[in-house]
Amino acid sequence: MRHFLSLWLVISFLGILVPSQIVHAQENAPASVDVFASDTISAGNDVPEDRDIRNRITDIFAEFVSLRSVVVSVKSGVVTLSGNVPDPLAIEQAETLAARVEGVVAVSNQLLEDTSVTERIVPMMERLTGRLIQALHYIPLLTVALLAFLVIAVSGWWLAARRWPFERIAPNAFISDLLRQIVRMVFIGLGFVLALDIIGATAVIGTVLGAAGIVGLAVGFAVRDTVENYIASILLSLRQPFRPNDFVEISGQLGRVIMLTSRATVLLSVDGNHIRIPNSTVFKSVITNYSRHPERRFGFEMGIAPAGDLQKAVETGLKVLDELDFVLKKPSPEARIEKLGDSTIQLWFAGWIDQRETSLLLARAQAIQRIMRALESEGFELPEPGYRITMVGNETSNEKPKSAKPKIVEPDPLQDADTAVVDDITQIVEEERANLHGQDLLKEDAPQEIS
Repeated sequence: MRHFLSLWLVISFLGILVPSQIVHAQENAPASVDVFASDTISAGNDVPEDRDIRNRITDIFAEFVSLRSVVVSVKSGVVTLSGNVPDPLAIEQAETLAARVEGVVAVSNQLLEDTSVTERIVPMMERLTGRLIQALHYIPLLTVALLAFLVIAVSGWWLAARRWPFERIAPNAFISDLLRQIVRMVFIGLGFVLALDIIGATAVIGTVLGAAGIVGLAVGFAVRDTVENYIASILLSLRQPFRPNDFVEISGQLGRVIMLTSRATVLLSVDGNHIRIPNSTVFKSVITNYSRHPERRFGFEMGIAPAGDLQKAVETGLKVLDELDFVLKKPSPEARIEKLGDSTIQLWFAGWIDQRETSLLLARAQAIQRIMRALESEGFELPEPGYRITMVGNETSNEKPKSAKPKIVEPDPLQDADTAVVDDITQIVEEERANLHGQDLLKEDAPQEIS
């Protein structure tokens, strides 16, 4: 925003300088604005003589710096113009003026454009001197205009430096900073307009605003992604979909939230890597917040041989889940027959934990191990995929193989594994957040989309 404001001011000043020079040039030009008027210039006599016509044209040309060196001769009302002039415009102007004098029958224009260095530099130096003198006369007025601009701009800067009124209007830190920037820009704009009014250049205000609008539009297209991220940051900071240290999934990326800046959301993955996601992507993506509710469900599949009692297998798994201390009673554990595999029946088991006290991954691993042991102890086979081919002589037997009796496996004694939450990643996030120094837009007490 600061770079955009600086660019806007530069373009605005350029818009002032060019029109102001045109206005000054028009004010200081001689009375040639009536060159194409339709009224007739009188020579002072009823019947002008050649001498009177020549004198009249010479007197008129003497009033124009660019036409003073023109040689005028008149014979029988025919005017001949000769000599050198600075530019083609002066040639056309001399012919037009001579033709308007009363008594002129025709004009023979033999003027040439002067290309000598001296004739070019002298008029330029005269114009430059005139503008310099005019600028010196404007110094007191420009000083007053500059002081007025500085007073208003400094007042706006001082007001924007006061944090408490903006924090009361907008409790969100990001919005309050944005309001302060707007106040600064408004006061600078007011001071600029007042300065233009003091020096009498109000006519160029429209030019300045038009130039600023065009520049703003061009810059807006050029930094479209940056502006999109900026607006998304405002919306995310107003209604925060996550808190610091929440475990979330955004656009396929898993990690704990470190901070929300004015451009991106930074996550810490389970591998300890920083993941920086643009806020425009965060705002448009599906966000899964695993830390929103303390209760969370884990689930897994387990295959058994088709020959077993499926209902008994489901009841055995449910009993194991009920006996685990870390599995919640409400919501209650779940189990069902999921699907038929190539050589197995897939059972599905699920249980709920309090993720503030129990690690989801450790709880799931412990439940798988316990249920597997319990099913084996009840005589259920946990088969591996395989094929059985029986050859009798040179012919393949169509007899179905006899099913083997289930082998009873004595379960090994299992020790209760530690399923407590490991806070290593959480501690890393807290340590990084302690060194943010006000860069984060997230707050623990900020309103959320679901409160």
